[in-house]
Amino acid sequence: MIPVVESLIGKGLPIGTGLAFMMSVAALSLPQFMILSKVMRKELIASFAVTLGSGILFIGLLFNAVI
Repeated sequence: MIPVVESLIGKGLPIGTGLAFMMSVAALSLPQFMILSKVMRKELIASFAVTLGSGILFIGLLFNAVI
């Protein structure tokens, strides 16, 4: 994932957007949710996804604003 994001940043993608993309690919993947569905209820998985997604979005926006 790092070479893909590196090439996108080289073509003009903001660093915060690239960072958020890289984190979301690892954290919000379908295989991860399939594994979590074996040990967690659907409501808890949805809460986890919303919390994680909003945190990643906030960090991406923060990095875009600062850098």
